[in-house]
Amino acid sequence: MEKFDYKTTGTCAQVIHFERDDDKRIHNISFEGGCNGNLKAVSKLCEGMTAEEISAKLLGNLCRDKGTSCADQLAKAVMSVY
Repeated sequence: MEKFDYKTTGTCAQVIHFERDDDKRIHNISFEGGCNGNLKAVSKLCEGMTAEEISAKLLGNLCRDKGTSCADQLAKAVMSVY
């Protein structure tokens, strides 16, 4: 598995950690900072998905007036290594 760290912008979470397996599926997602309970749930729901599946579900989900969210940043993170 390849390990990745993605520095977020515009969110309470500062970094997203995740791994990608040989089948290009995403595993072991974790966030530094942010809303702990919600981000654990997002991580569990996205476990084993492809970058495309995560992006289709989460890209464009916004938090308040920030223009992004932790979920949106996760979509961008996994697509950045696609």
